[in-house]
Amino acid sequence: MTDRGLFANKEPDAPLAERLRPKTLNDVVGQSHLLGEGKPLRLAFSSGKLPSMILWGPPGVGKTTLARLIANTADAEFIPLSAVLSGVKDIREAVERAELTLQQSGRRTILFVDEVHRFNKSQQDAFLPFVESGLFTFIGATTENPSFEVNSALLSRAQVFVLEALAENELAVLLERALELESGGLVIEQEAREQILGYADGDARRLLNFLEGLFNAAHAAGVNEVDMAFLQSAMASRLRRFDKGGEAFYDQISALHKSVRGSNPDAALYWFLRMLDGGADPLYLARRIVRMAIEDIGLADPRAQEIASSACEIYERLGSPEGELALSNAVIYLAVAPKSNAAYMAYNQMKALVAQDKSRPVPLHLRNAPTKLMKNLGYGKEYRYAHDEPEAYAAGEQYFPDDMAPVRVYDPTPRGLEGKIGEKLAHLRELDRKARNKQ
Repeated sequence: MTDRGLFANKEPDAPLAERLRPKTLNDVVGQSHLLGEGKPLRLAFSSGKLPSMILWGPPGVGKTTLARLIANTADAEFIPLSAVLSGVKDIREAVERAELTLQQSGRRTILFVDEVHRFNKSQQDAFLPFVESGLFTFIGATTENPSFEVNSALLSRAQVFVLEALAENELAVLLERALELESGGLVIEQEAREQILGYADGDARRLLNFLEGLFNAAHAAGVNEVDMAFLQSAMASRLRRFDKGGEAFYDQISALHKSVRGSNPDAALYWFLRMLDGGADPLYLARRIVRMAIEDIGLADPRAQEIASSACEIYERLGSPEGELALSNAVIYLAVAPKSNAAYMAYNQMKALVAQDKSRPVPLHLRNAPTKLMKNLGYGKEYRYAHDEPEAYAAGEQYFPDDMAPVRVYDPTPRGLEGKIGEKLAHLRELDRKARNKQ
């Protein structure tokens, strides 16, 4: 090895991810659906008329990078805020800075708010008058659905651009750039490359941070070639993280789900903690736990959905370790709860029926009649108000379209609360039978 060493050009004070941050739009890897020729963000860049926007996507896909490039393209002052660390005082200071920039140089400001969904309603509202006045162009970045996490007033004044996780071929481009910058002749074998790209799980920042650690390990060991043996020995604890699309990930998710479905709380807890220990995203697991409650427990114990959803919220608010404990409680509860997929099967069957069926009109007696004309046309005529009927049930009433035979897709199991639901439905159907026999 030469005196310059394997990684002689490394700048220790600048992380690899920062040194490889794109300087121009053409350097950006991924997001071709937004940045390709004729695509929305490319057109906005070209026109110079940049709207306020929300960049929605998973971590490490370039939201901050795009915001910085937008500021550079527009020759605008760039003011970054983190909703995790900032408050109303910081917003006020950013506004004052934008006003001063406009007065002194005539330049506009781009205000970038990372994790904007973490700002509360009043904090989000604080941006509105300045967005409307044009003092600054607002760019918010979020990993959460803006329909639920961003105020409607702010959302209506911004375009939403959805960013996607990077594909493995796109991550491979970043890996090559990192090697060109850092390698000094370092070679990574193909199998090791695949393992690294799988670990990254579509996240460029995770990839580059991992590579930086790997390069340091290779430098310290004096090796010029990274194979699977070196990768496993040097970075084993980090490689336990899953490839979102990989076999090990889905095998363990399957084992967790089937252990819950099979009412084995110990095995369910084992697989849940195996995945956490391997670095699986707890919020991904939380969503899967909610799905288990919906699919496999359903109305046999409606509390299961509440507990699973509550555990998800607790993790979002508190993080680890309290949030992980709440999720483990939900896993155990779901495993011991009575099981039913009757509601899930009913949903799928009715969804399929609706998809292939024609569009049938709503029967006149079920239509709303808020105006005199609609009443004269027979809307709502002969509708039977259930609360005025014996047992609050209009026995024999028809709720499907007039030209459609009633369809029964929900068949409750005898387990848990669903057993009681089944008994009630059987009683109501008997009332229907008697009412129709009288007609």
